[in-house]
Amino acid sequence: MSSDSLFKFARIAGVASLVAVAGLLSACQVKPLYAVSTGVTQKLSQVSFSETGSRVGQEVRNQLIFIAGRGAGETKTPRYTVDLSVSSSIGGVLYLPSSDTSAAGRTTVTASFVLKEKDTGKVLKSSTRAVTSLIDFPTQEFAKYRAILNSEDRAAREVAEMVAADIAAALSR
Repeated sequence: MSSDSLFKFARIAGVASLVAVAGLLSACQVKPLYAVSTGVTQKLSQVSFSETGSRVGQEVRNQLIFIAGRGAGETKTPRYTVDLSVSSSIGGVLYLPSSDTSAAGRTTVTASFVLKEKDTGKVLKSSTRAVTSLIDFPTQEFAKYRAILNSEDRAAREVAEMVAADIAAALSR
């Protein structure tokens, strides 16, 4: 083969590969989850969340209401309901034998939810999410108590973000 024919072949192969890549990319339908055109933000604003029985559960619920309503509060006319169950646990991880205490620990917040259409009761999504937040235990009791509360609040905010993303994804379908 001559160098001219190799050059033509390489050019034709390059153009063919560009056309193939352009065709593959045009089939891609990626959209932002919270894009206005998807209608997710409007659907999220129509979600109501069940009451929870604990302080940490209330933190998760409040954060979900804030995310879903974009800061506008609870919806007055819900189309969707979320049955929410939240639990938390605290445990030590660095045991100090000299004082029989832990110097550090972790807080785990677990949220289980079921997203339903209010009118039909049809389940759209159910899942469980968990977040672990690490914590240092100070020697002073009040400081230790505040550190635990702050750790629970951090984990509650994070698990609420995960649950809200799951709900938004389910409503975008």
